[in-house]
Amino acid sequence: MRVLVTGGCGFIGSNFIIHMLATHPDMVIVNLDKLTYAGNPANMAGVEKAYGGTRYVFVRGDIGNAELAAHLLTTHKIDAVVNFAAETHVDRSIHDASPFIQTNIVGTQILLETARAVGVPRFVHVSTDEVYGTLGPDGKFSEQTPLAPNSPYSASKAAADMLVRACHETYGYDTVITRCSNNYGPYQFPEKLIPLMISRAKNDEPLPVYGDGQNVRDWIYVLDHCRGVELALLKGRPGGVYNFGGNAEKPNLEVVRTILSALGKPESLIRYVTDRPGHDRRYAMDFTLAGSELGFAPAYDFTRGMAETLAWYEANAAWMEDVKSGAYTRFMTAWYGERI
Repeated sequence: MRVLVTGGCGFIGSNFIIHMLATHPDMVIVNLDKLTYAGNPANMAGVEKAYGGTRYVFVRGDIGNAELAAHLLTTHKIDAVVNFAAETHVDRSIHDASPFIQTNIVGTQILLETARAVGVPRFVHVSTDEVYGTLGPDGKFSEQTPLAPNSPYSASKAAADMLVRACHETYGYDTVITRCSNNYGPYQFPEKLIPLMISRAKNDEPLPVYGDGQNVRDWIYVLDHCRGVELALLKGRPGGVYNFGGNAEKPNLEVVRTILSALGKPESLIRYVTDRPGHDRRYAMDFTLAGSELGFAPAYDFTRGMAETLAWYEANAAWMEDVKSGAYTRFMTAWYGERI
């Protein structure tokens, strides 16, 4: 199988490529990545060394470039597209929604239409649980939950989901949409909660926690998510939508305290900051459908996943320090400012 993976130098995309090349010896992957601030070529160093020139090809470019996409899809005789490429950070979308609209909506539509036009057999679109909005204290999101996004980021992803759905319904194109809960694990850019807290705690810096810290997320270890996308690619029903979750609902404050305890740091480092506008209170995923149709089940509980994550960041301190320079530092300073 020959697969075009977009956004493959980002957090989830890089983990997906590493997993797929290691477990599918007949697979060839072309990685198309624009290399914006969160796309890190260093994530693919091991892949380049092991598979570069034979089973792995990297191309720097934008999913919104139809000419480039058509060239790659036809030249490499691509069998499927897996679209991870996206702007993903809610805080950044509140600061400026424009890049989210351009990449997540316009870029997805151009890539989708190009893949359909040149006859790529399957298009897998990787989305998020945030398109469903927020939950109260009970219940879970199912694939039938109406979309009700509450941030510019989640609105852009919901729009992309609807374009992918419409392409299947209108043209009969073989598309699959996946929606996943909060990921964590190796290579995650340190603007997201877990790597941010690990980094700041290790340096004895204040840990910013929004509001009362009781916003609940269902956490899934990134390799479990990658296995879910793999199943969707290989076994998903045309036009299907599949939820993936980790069965690990945790308030943000509990996650932060877990990290502090593991690192032997005091809870006095926690700083409560003004809550984020439109901050969803709770997410939880019902992934029964993915279990019954695809055979999906998370292999990592939160304790094991956090242990793996902490060990990886400890062993890759140089990666973290390199990533933290430049765009990350400038954004964190501008966003949090005097609040911490």
